Amino acid sequence: MFTSSSFWLLLTRLGEAQILFPLAAAAAAWLWLRAEQAALARRWLLCLSLATALTTASKLAFIGWGWGWAELDFTGISGHAMVSAATLPMLAWAALLGRSQRLQQRGVACAFGLAALIAYSRLEVGAHSTSEAVAGFALGALASAMTLPPAPQRPVAAPLWLPVGVLSLLLLLPLNAPASRSHDWVTQLSLQLSGRVLAYQRHDLHRPPSSKQPQHQQLLRPFNLDPAVGRG
Repeated sequence: MFTSSSFWLLLTRLGEAQILFPLAAAAAAWLWLRAEQAALARRWLLCLSLATALTTASKLAFIGWGWGWAELDFTGISGHAMVSAATLPMLAWAALLGRSQRLQQRGVACAFGLAALIAYSRLEVGAHSTSEAVAGFALGALASAMTLPPAPQRPVAAPLWLPVGVLSLLLLLPLNAPASRSHDWVTQLSLQLSGRVLAYQRHDLHRPPSSKQPQHQQLLRPFNLDPAVGRG
């Protein structure tokens, strides 16, 4: 039976890097090699890389060293929210390249709306606080805003397979992709860099300053028992 919780669990998977990064790479390659948009593709990849680096750094800082913001319940930027807001608008723009400007603008607006829903889904599945989801969406939206062209481009129409392929993969991959391991990898890297055995977790953020040390065994998925949810 399909329930509200099932909907959010399915929707939140659309923000996984393992789903969106390959689509972004394929779209950027097409823009670069076939659509004469090399500068735009480079700008997109650069903005996406910088946003990813900042998101990862915020996670490393908390998991390995306990650097967070207790008043905002902030333990790191939401990766799902950032990745969706940094990739979906440009995917829509590329897929609708050469179509009417109004259609392209509406597609980009819908992509931002979908990214906002994905950011909200992180609250519904218990993976992030409000501040973390908002920070992720804001950072990803900034990356998209810095990438999207300010004026109409030359009408090089995207081949039909591009919008059809992107839409098909966005519908199918959340159902069939393996469970995301990105948070596990970030956790392991954090422990290696910090030299700790135990990772900081959310309730450590709210402990008194004199006792802010990890108090339990490391868990690779501390917020959810469902491996499909992830923590990014």
